[in-house]
Amino acid sequence: MYDLVIKGGTVVTAVSTFPADIGINGETIAAIGQNLDGKQQLDATNKLVTPGAVDMHVHLQMPIGSFTSTDGFYSGTRAAAFGGTTTIVDFVETQPNETMVEAIAARRALADPNVVIDYGLHMTITPSDIAKLEQIPEAFAAGCTSFKLYMAYGHRLQDDKLLRALTAVRNASGIPVVHAENWDVITELIQQNLAAGHTNPHWHPRSRPALLEAEATGRVIDIASFVGVPLHIFHVSCGEAVARIAQARRQGLPVTGETCPQYLFLTWDVYDAPGVDGTLPVCSPPIRDRAAQTALWQALSRNELQIVTTDHCPFTYEEKATGLDNYSQIPGGVPSIEMRFAALYSQGMRQGWLSLPQWVAQCCTNPAKLMGLAKKGEITVGYDADLVIFDPAASRTLSPDSLHEAADWTPYDGLELQGWPQTTICRGKIVVQDGEFVGGKGNGRFVHRTQANL
Repeated sequence: MYDLVIKGGTVVTAVSTFPADIGINGETIAAIGQNLDGKQQLDATNKLVTPGAVDMHVHLQMPIGSFTSTDGFYSGTRAAAFGGTTTIVDFVETQPNETMVEAIAARRALADPNVVIDYGLHMTITPSDIAKLEQIPEAFAAGCTSFKLYMAYGHRLQDDKLLRALTAVRNASGIPVVHAENWDVITELIQQNLAAGHTNPHWHPRSRPALLEAEATGRVIDIASFVGVPLHIFHVSCGEAVARIAQARRQGLPVTGETCPQYLFLTWDVYDAPGVDGTLPVCSPPIRDRAAQTALWQALSRNELQIVTTDHCPFTYEEKATGLDNYSQIPGGVPSIEMRFAALYSQGMRQGWLSLPQWVAQCCTNPAKLMGLAKKGEITVGYDADLVIFDPAASRTLSPDSLHEAADWTPYDGLELQGWPQTTICRGKIVVQDGEFVGGKGNGRFVHRTQANL
């Protein structure tokens, strides 16, 4: 007699689908079989049972200039749970006089009392952290095995600093995760546009060319190859960057890439919406044209990109409006943390781009493996009982009212999805059931990672 049994569902893993009951004892998957009995039972007849989704790229409570991203650790992880996500990986940055380990402790102090699902952290390496590279092994030992490197913004590392950072991450057996864009070209194009009076969001994607995103992607792949370190490319927005990743993989290089819902579900026409509405979808890399969108779906279908994350980093309507007269000052980021898993089923699997196992691989299993999230992302005896009962017959029209994120808008307003999570379970505890939140603050845990995989 198990503590909890999910009965009668169709189990979907990254490699197969099959009918089975799942028995859970405590926090762990204890059995996968037929006719299991439990003290508590959940009926999954005509439902899919998947691993809990893993979103390895979110920005909760992230300060950017004078703003802080809208979702805190409670509202953000709660919204994630409604969408079937049971683990996230967020970020930590050091203050000038703070060690990496101290920064991890400070970030955990914000998150631990508030998260409703499990989480990990990437350590960000900024130009001021180049003097702290000897601390990387200590950050790794503290559970941060992945390290964020920027090629854009004030956090941008020039190539010499990229070389030093990549070498230090390699020496600690970590994995670098990279924002790849050509910042010199971007800043020049922004200056040219503003000088010509091109100030509205229409010019945002025109200042960040796809070809130069690909150039930066290829450049960091080459430097990482020279150093001999695995590499993951964040938020790929175009086919040109996919081509650089695919070429590297064909050469046997340990390179992976991800894309995000904003690039799969929106086109750059959204920047032409009148007034503040055109500022809302500003994010970087930018949302591109329909051809880029199709190229990304094709890349997922061919496994040339291996993961779908969200880069969830929303700001309020009022905060976005502050850049109305200068698109380069709009705080960048969109909310997607709740819709990702269902949207990839609805528009990915149901439209024929993805198989059921590919859907689970890209949203659950691959990110868990890449991030060294032991015992997550798979339905396997001995693994954490992170599970989703997914109703393929449920429909949901996305709107600010139907979602649980803190932002007062969604770029997917009106998008109709077929399929939605019915029940979300994190380490054996039901967090969301039949559209009701039944979890609690602080029930999530920091996942102390001990390795990075590729």
